[in-house]
Amino acid sequence: MNYLKFQRPSRYIDSEVNSIKKEAGLRFALAFPDTYEVGMSHLGMKILYHIINSTDFAVAERVFAPWTDLLQYMEQQALPLGSLESGRPLRDFHVVGFSLQYELSYPTVLRMLRLGFIPLRREERTSNDPIVIAGGPCTVNPAPLSDFIDAFFIGDAEDVLPGLLQTLKELIDGQSRRDEILKALAAMEGFYVPGFTENFPVKRVFVRELNQTPFPTSPVVPYTQIVHDRVNIEISRGCTRGCRFCQAGMIYRPLRERSPRRILSLVEESLKNTGYDEVSFTSLSAGDYSGLLSLLRAFNQRFSEKRVSLSLPSLRVGALTREVLQEIKSVKKSGFTIAPEAATDRLRAVINKDFSMEDYERAVNLLFSEGWLNLKLYFMAGLPTETEEDIEEIIKMAKLTKKIARKYTKRHVNITVSLSPFVPKPHTPFQWAGQMQGERLRERIEFLRKNMPGGVAFKNHNIQMSMLEAALSRADASVGRVLEEVALNGAYLDGWSEQFDYQRWIEAMDKTGIDLERIAVKTYEMDETLPWDIIDVGVKRDFLKKEYRRAVSSEWTADCSVKGCAGCGLGCKSGEFLAREDVGRLEIYGAKQKKRFSPVMVRVCFEKGRKLRYLSHLELVQAMLRGLRRAGVDLVYSQGYHPSPKVSFGPPLNVGVSGLNEYFDMHVYPPFNIKESVDRINNSLPEGLRIKSLRKKKKKLPSLSSFISRYTYRIRFNSSTDIKLSLAGSEFSDFIEKFDIIGKKEILLTLKDLKDRKVKLSDIIRGLFNRAIEDVEIERTALYGFYRGWLDPMEAVDRFPDRFDGK
Repeated sequence: MNYLKFQRPSRYIDSEVNSIKKEAGLRFALAFPDTYEVGMSHLGMKILYHIINSTDFAVAERVFAPWTDLLQYMEQQALPLGSLESGRPLRDFHVVGFSLQYELSYPTVLRMLRLGFIPLRREERTSNDPIVIAGGPCTVNPAPLSDFIDAFFIGDAEDVLPGLLQTLKELIDGQSRRDEILKALAAMEGFYVPGFTENFPVKRVFVRELNQTPFPTSPVVPYTQIVHDRVNIEISRGCTRGCRFCQAGMIYRPLRERSPRRILSLVEESLKNTGYDEVSFTSLSAGDYSGLLSLLRAFNQRFSEKRVSLSLPSLRVGALTREVLQEIKSVKKSGFTIAPEAATDRLRAVINKDFSMEDYERAVNLLFSEGWLNLKLYFMAGLPTETEEDIEEIIKMAKLTKKIARKYTKRHVNITVSLSPFVPKPHTPFQWAGQMQGERLRERIEFLRKNMPGGVAFKNHNIQMSMLEAALSRADASVGRVLEEVALNGAYLDGWSEQFDYQRWIEAMDKTGIDLERIAVKTYEMDETLPWDIIDVGVKRDFLKKEYRRAVSSEWTADCSVKGCAGCGLGCKSGEFLAREDVGRLEIYGAKQKKRFSPVMVRVCFEKGRKLRYLSHLELVQAMLRGLRRAGVDLVYSQGYHPSPKVSFGPPLNVGVSGLNEYFDMHVYPPFNIKESVDRINNSLPEGLRIKSLRKKKKKLPSLSSFISRYTYRIRFNSSTDIKLSLAGSEFSDFIEKFDIIGKKEILLTLKDLKDRKVKLSDIIRGLFNRAIEDVEIERTALYGFYRGWLDPMEAVDRFPDRFDGK
């Protein structure tokens, strides 16, 4: 298929670095109901991909939701949705596992099943169809998708997955019937299998020791930019802060930490295998990691010389210290996020967000005094017991933040206030509370928009999307009729605001007679049976009731990892799973800085093969830079707030065009052996990129972009008629230096820049041949610049005088 006709074609390339292609008896599709750039950012998928592909008899392949243009084409042509690695249709896998991260992805799950030629409803499937499994945080209420998913897994998969794969292999090898496989899954811990599970509630499974769990240090490296385009290291799992609105904080308990040495080892291996230059320490509450400061210091001592930057997710106000901020910004300073959630002490006590306004002022003063210029603040609206005063205080908090920023800088500071409607979630103390009515939420949002101080940006999450999220998170199985109807009516990628169409949902509700808004705003009685009671996440109902009553009374509950057990029901000892390492001695892990010699400049000739023709110029540059870092090339970086490698490429190739002889210049630290480096770099590059030659530059030369002005292209057409038509074109004759027909369907075209205009290949192809670039096959074969005759960039290294004066 020619992906040039579709948006961002690079997300459909099947040969990323570290992707795994193999044949095995058990075929497992890891399906993510969102686009490639969202799904590839998900750490859970990377962990599963690693574990399954480390098993001899099993293979995992990735499947993402194609963007709408490709979806439409596939549906029109009746093409099945297949995996990225092999293109194998979804229906030909033994197991299809969906990751459920967001309720509005449910219609996309159904569309992907249909596109994969898998019967939508589980009772319609036969032994010839895959077993459809779902995991992820949304499975703590499996009811809404229970008509479509064969089996739900609740909890952490690392410890259970090897046994699951072995069981599936034995059953499939033994040609067991579909119902026998589902019965076997129902007997395994952590599985809820509609129609087969007999013992309720189903208990969530969780790993107790993070250090011993498998973690991918060779994750797939994408070509296109993804949402979280960096090495992501999970430093801890779970949270005991006890925010009463937060589902993750309840369903991922207890808090478990990786040891600092294990974390740093994972970082080192991951950087070596991926070529990234940025690392993120992921966690629900990274600021609460034991010995965070020592870990950051050791990280910077070990990796700052390699210009590897570090980022942390949103930090708790109380976790911000000057020392932590200085370590974070030591290589590169990015934006910062704080989530106050509520603007008054009273409402923060209701939701158990444990900081005062004095704490907030201290944190913001620290942040701006350390030079940050970008700050995002996250709040919620519609929280239980919320008043108009609580909303008005958000404005005062924004003004205070702006005032503090002005104390430290005269430069423009980007402050953004983001507001999301409160969504009551299962298994939280607020699970009984209803969502605020949409009209009242709308009034609050408009008040904030009108009164937000100048210079502070305001953003809000879509109210209708939040309402649907609330309804689908707390609904029973009956809403499956709405989901099926809305999917048939075209709902797809509804988590994207530009794709969301509420009218489809209205029509589905009208047709089925099910009012989702009523479900969203419904207040449950404390002893009422709830649709998600069939799942036991480990946190007991009595604890949630107690926390709800404390919320109404504005009472705090202390962090159990600090103040002792709060009686949530898990029965763990306080601090049982925290890192025990002597973090005070961790700095010895850091490597001594090596002595560096003066940089050398190297000119590189490389080939961009046809397989990578879908890459944009920026994607090509990123792929090459990561390959250089994987090869251990010691690149020189620029100075300043955002250091970048001192690498400059020649004229960009159009998307869809391959290049036989392309060039870039780079500054590297010696030692740099030319012969050894060619082989080493090529072994680290993705399929389709190849270094052809390297040459050290001993003198200053004009940049490639200013030197090159002549280009030769080999163009292949679908028929000889295209070439005959082209001979009539004369409008672009000034740009055309040479035109050779070298076959019935192929030409060599040499173009040149004019003094006042750069030649545009797309205009030439359109003007001469009445074709778009994506309709013909193009390879750029040569580049030249002029200095006493036409020279290719490698010849220029030798032919230019020692002192080039630019003439």
